[in-house]
Amino acid sequence: MQEQIQSPYFLRNFVFRKASKWPVLGIQQASYCSEFVSSPINSPFFVSDSLVIIPTYNEKENVEKMVRKVFSLPHDFHLLIIDDGSPDGTADIVKRLLLEFPGKLFIEERKGKLGLGTAYIHGFKWAIEKKYDYIFEMDCDFSHNPDDLFRLYQACKNEGADMSIGSRYIRGANVVNWPLGRVVMSYYASVYVRLVTGIKIKDTTAGFICYRRVVLETIPLDEIRFIGYAFQIEMKFTAWKCGFKITEVPIIFTDRTEGSSKMSKGIFKEAILGVMQMKWKSFFRTYPKSPKILN
Repeated sequence: MQEQIQSPYFLRNFVFRKASKWPVLGIQQASYCSEFVSSPINSPFFVSDSLVIIPTYNEKENVEKMVRKVFSLPHDFHLLIIDDGSPDGTADIVKRLLLEFPGKLFIEERKGKLGLGTAYIHGFKWAIEKKYDYIFEMDCDFSHNPDDLFRLYQACKNEGADMSIGSRYIRGANVVNWPLGRVVMSYYASVYVRLVTGIKIKDTTAGFICYRRVVLETIPLDEIRFIGYAFQIEMKFTAWKCGFKITEVPIIFTDRTEGSSKMSKGIFKEAILGVMQMKWKSFFRTYPKSPKILN
C-alpha cells in the first residue's frame, strides 16, 4: 500500500513504502513517483507553491535588482524569467544569477520579440507542468511593487479568490509618476472594456495578477489570441466567463525609472479593436466552467 503526501512544500508527491528504515533519518525508505516533486530541479527541498513569471526584453537595468528583491521577501516565491532574445544581455545577467539561486530562479529564452501574451502563455504552461499552485504575472520595471506579491497571494490563498488583480483604479490605489495622458488613456480604456464586455473589473488592463492554478488549467490557453496588452483584457474576460471569482487588491503603481516602455500605438489599437471582436465572438463560444460551478 502506498501513501501519497500532498504538500505544496518539500516532500510533495513523496511515496512511502513499507521497507527498511533509513538509518540516519529514521524514516521509511522512500521511492519516487514518475514526477515525485513539482520543482523543476526534482529536489524536494526547493519546492514552493508560488511562481512569479516576468517577461523581459532589454531589462538589464532592472532584472538583477528585481530578482534579488523577490528573493528577499519573507514568502518563498520562485521566479521564472521569459526573455525574448534581449540584445542588451538581460538573459546573461539572469544566467549568472542562476548559480546564486539554484532551484528558485529559472529562465526560458525565446528567439525574437514574440509578444507579451505569448510569453505569459509559455510561462503558464511551464508553471502548470511543474504543479505550482499560485502563479503570478509581474513586470520587471518595478512599476509593480514586489512587496505586494504577498497581498495578491493572500487574496487567493486565504480570502477565496481564484484570481487577484493588483488594481490601480479602486479605493486605496494610486498611480505615481505617470504622465497625465497615460493615466487618462489607461483609465478610460478600462471604462471602455467594462462598457463593451459587461465585466465588473475596474482595472481591466492590469498586468499584476495572481492566478490559482485551476484557472489556468481551465482556460484554453491555446485559444487566447491577443499578444500585446490586450492579452491582459482577454485573460480577465475569459476567467470571468468561466465563472471564476476575481478580486481586486489596491496597489501603488509607479512608472519605471530605468529602461524604456514597450507601449506602442499598435498595441493600443489591438486593445481597442480587439475588445469588440472578443465580445462578438463570445456570443458564439462555449466557455469551460470553473470546477466550483460544476460541483
